[in-house]
Amino acid sequence: MAFLSRVVTLFGLVLLAHAGYSAHEHTVLFSNASAAAVPQDIIVETLVAVVVVSLGLVLGAEKLKPVSWRDWAGEIERNGGARNPYMGLEERYGFWDIRAKRKEFADWMRGEDVVAKQ
Repeated sequence: MAFLSRVVTLFGLVLLAHAGYSAHEHTVLFSNASAAAVPQDIIVETLVAVVVVSLGLVLGAEKLKPVSWRDWAGEIERNGGARNPYMGLEERYGFWDIRAKRKEFADWMRGEDVVAKQ
């Protein structure tokens, strides 16, 4: 089925490219006309190309698997936190105490000055 889906997708992309080129040529040739609307056949070709490309992509997609939150969360817990998408939220810093950080910085600076003067 993979070969068939690739062929269908390639055919749809070729149709889409041809429709785009046709629309470009039409606008170049009829750029002086006051009503240079794109012809219906180019519009239909574009729509058919989009449907064919979509069909090819759907045919080539993997089978969907049933998702159960409980099973997924259990698998994440068993395998460790490497694949956990919420790891950043679980291990983030809480609120910082700005006054304590300023005091630590001031103490550190005073310690640097004392060491530098001696």
